[in-house]
Amino acid sequence: MKRYMSLDIGDATIGVAVSDLLGLTAQGVETIRRRDLSDDLNRLGVLIQEYEADALVAGLPKHMNGQEGERCALVRAFMADAAERFPMMEIHYWDERLSTVAASRTLLEGDVSRKKRRKVIDKMAAVYILQGFLDRQQHLK
Repeated sequence: MKRYMSLDIGDATIGVAVSDLLGLTAQGVETIRRRDLSDDLNRLGVLIQEYEADALVAGLPKHMNGQEGERCALVRAFMADAAERFPMMEIHYWDERLSTVAASRTLLEGDVSRKKRRKVIDKMAAVYILQGFLDRQQHLK
């Protein structure tokens, strides 16, 4: 089985989640505080090795009308760098519209404080991205 790792790529942080070995569930791993591309890819490489990931799933922040804007171009550029750095990794994209909204709602319903929400929101968004991707993979089987 493949282990998938999802990324919610932002300007300041990258939320990271991984799948279980069966590809059924997503669990949050961490939020990488972005410094520069080299440091970001180094940390990602450590996580890929630690979790023995085979594929990366990047959330694409499309506009509500489905069009790709500047944010999507930034995600695709980061993933091109990741693909060059980790050529053995499969690269996938997942429409992440509303993933951060869903993650925020879940954290609010769980009565998580604003300070704690800020620390985990990107990791939770990565979980939503990956779970959507995994559910779709199961549906296609």
